[in-house]
Amino acid sequence: MNSANKASSNELGALLRHWRDMRGVSQLDLSFNAGVSQRHISFIESGRSVPSRQMVLDIAQTLDVPLRERNTLLLAAGYAPVYADTAWNAAEMQSVTKALDRMLRQHEPFPAIVMDRYWNVLMTNASAPRFFNCFIDMAARKGPRNMLHLIFDPDGMRPFVAEWQTVADSLIQRVHRESVGRVIDDTTRELLDALRAYPDVAVDLSSGRASNTDPASTSMPVIPIGFIKNGRVLKYFSMVASVGTPQTIAAQELRIECMFPADDETEALHLEMLGERAS
Repeated sequence: MNSANKASSNELGALLRHWRDMRGVSQLDLSFNAGVSQRHISFIESGRSVPSRQMVLDIAQTLDVPLRERNTLLLAAGYAPVYADTAWNAAEMQSVTKALDRMLRQHEPFPAIVMDRYWNVLMTNASAPRFFNCFIDMAARKGPRNMLHLIFDPDGMRPFVAEWQTVADSLIQRVHRESVGRVIDDTTRELLDALRAYPDVAVDLSSGRASNTDPASTSMPVIPIGFIKNGRVLKYFSMVASVGTPQTIAAQELRIECMFPADDETEALHLEMLGERAS
């Protein structure tokens, strides 16, 4: 094995150990689930053996490695990436974006948003900007728009958020819970650091902290987020969806968030605020 291959094998071994540790999987468990001998796993991690491309993919599948990071594993093993890293609105994503547009339109008159893995807004229905414009001037905010920054920013939606501490805690937990492949990568850490940098953000940005629950909401199946308008609180909860069986990085990293009124009073107030008629 020449020095270049040895360096690549050592990198692959380190990455494999990283993913095993992240998933809490032993070499024995990985070998059983991936159909690879434990000895071979050991040789890969020590840099003594370079696996076939298919074996890299099988191991990555077993460890539930996100598609973006599977490409990194393939490169470390000396193979070309398999998963396309094209834009979310590329031509080959047309069937997905058409479906997203249909979902967004069907959710009117309530806000619906499509985001990437870092909560950057990619698409919205008509009701989303109308809703947020009832509180702030969205045109005054520079793009790209990020939902977490919008909520945490004192010049954004934060002054209108009821039970701020509970909402902040629950949103941080969502970042950890909904991260692709349960991976908090460098960009996600930078996002969390930026949220912490806002003034008076007394929130634990670790994943293990339980939210403080509003006693008035303990009977509800979800923790709603409340927005204060003219002294009244409109309460919403979200349904979050992702693309099933994705084969491109962009498809895997899309998130669709649909906001629903948490009670009949909020639904009536929402329709009144947006100038909609109740059906």
